[in-house]
Amino acid sequence: MNVLITGGAGFIGSHVVRLFVKKYPKYRIFNLDALTYAGNLENLKDIEDEENYTFLKADINNIEEVEGLFKKYNFDQVIHLAAESHVDRSIHDPLSFVRTNVIGTMNLLNAAKETWKDNLLDKLFYHISTDEVYGTLGETGLFTETTSYDPNSPYSASKASSDHFVRAYGETYGMPYIISNCSNNYGPNQFPEKLIPLFINNIVDQKPLPVYGDGNYTRDWLYVIDHAKAIDLAFHKGNNKSTYNIGGFNEWKNIDLIKVLCRIMDKKLDRSPGSSEKLITYVKDRPGHDKRYAIDASKINAELGWKPSVTFEEGLGKTVEWYLENDVWLKNVTSGAYQQYYEKQYED
Repeated sequence: MNVLITGGAGFIGSHVVRLFVKKYPKYRIFNLDALTYAGNLENLKDIEDEENYTFLKADINNIEEVEGLFKKYNFDQVIHLAAESHVDRSIHDPLSFVRTNVIGTMNLLNAAKETWKDNLLDKLFYHISTDEVYGTLGETGLFTETTSYDPNSPYSASKASSDHFVRAYGETYGMPYIISNCSNNYGPNQFPEKLIPLFINNIVDQKPLPVYGDGNYTRDWLYVIDHAKAIDLAFHKGNNKSTYNIGGFNEWKNIDLIKVLCRIMDKKLDRSPGSSEKLITYVKDRPGHDKRYAIDASKINAELGWKPSVTFEEGLGKTVEWYLENDVWLKNVTSGAYQQYYEKQYED
């Protein structure tokens, strides 16, 4: 079976690629990534020489390139993770999010439709999305798979649109599909524009920790390796045309999370208690900032038996340890040196 994983050099994608390459040696895993700023092949150094793994440098925005790869490799199934994902960037450059998240998804759907039109048996288009498509919650309640869409940022609007197109292709063309909507991921290999790796890096360098508004925005947090395991389960055992919400059962206000992270870092770096908290700096809030996200992940638990394997405190501790032990990786990312890895490794 030929499985195409898009965005497989990114944060979540690299963990999914690694899991599939190691767990399913009889699958041929194709990792398609454009290697934009968030794509880092150093994330996959440990599997790059595996016989069942192939890296494809390509851009899902290029329809001719995508169609050519489908014809050449005859992919049986797609796990679609490639996306622009940072809300702040979407506010400054919304069109790039439309191009990648909407048009890029459409290019993949069209290529799959044309390749699979005569035989849909054992085919699947698995689209990974976000809880942000549901909008914002008040003090109570949870997002379920039937919650109405109400996106508030250009990022979430682009992901909501791509979700709708996947479902439309399922209804109109019979495309077998699964969609999962996940909460905030954290863990190893995350690009340090995101909150947790950014703050770990800033604490190490004793730089300010910028907190939007009053810091009381609430998010559900999901350890990335648990997310990869959930994707594996949904891919192999999920029902066609199903949606699964994947969350960590971990609601944290940003400011409370940051203070826990500061305490862990002070202990790990052998600094006096409270040292890192002094770096907290409140900054002007961003436009359209959703107050609270919270995922009800009971469906995937009931149907597929998935649940998080670690508590948030355990996962956060593992994450801090990974970044402190992999300071070369972090320095390569912050300096931009990681972008030279493709040329060094694949120059032929």
